[in-house]
Amino acid sequence: MSATATTASAAAPPTNAVDHLRRLYFVRFLFAAAWAGTFAGIGSSLDAGSITLLVLYPAFDVAAAAFDARTSRNRVLFLNMAISTAAVIGVAFAAADDIPAVLRVWGGWAIVAGLVQLFLALKRRALGGQWAMILSGGISVLAGAGFLGQASGATSMKVVAGYAGLGGLFFLISAVRLLRKRKSDADKSNAT
Repeated sequence: MSATATTASAAAPPTNAVDHLRRLYFVRFLFAAAWAGTFAGIGSSLDAGSITLLVLYPAFDVAAAAFDARTSRNRVLFLNMAISTAAVIGVAFAAADDIPAVLRVWGGWAIVAGLVQLFLALKRRALGGQWAMILSGGISVLAGAGFLGQASGATSMKVVAGYAGLGGLFFLISAVRLLRKRKSDADKSNAT
């Protein structure tokens, strides 16, 4: 492939890749919003419901990364799947201990997953709508550090509902930005 063709394909990403990512972001928003609302109501103690939700969140992240990898073919997504799978296992084991143990696992996962999200968003800047994902990745790293810092004295896990809710909001912002970009690109294409 020529350098010109490579540059052109990098400057104008395929519409199907942008549409795929937009749909994924909308689904991730809906899941995060529902999860956060549910967990805010029950996340003050370790019981069957809260443990199920705590395991479900990183498991959904594995599924979302697998769906994303089908189109983008970005190898970093496989790292994300491995990290989130480890989080599923880690949370399940930590839940047998206590709330501080769960928050430590969640915090470690939030830091590493946030770094992966930040890296992916920086690589995807040409697609548009990624500034919210860049912010989300950075905030995830900071939130993870916060979870680790407050874990020893924690008596509730409801704080992770806010983390998920904010992450969902960033997915919604990116999805809307991608939709607007698509419409703007279509208007420009029709004008020429």
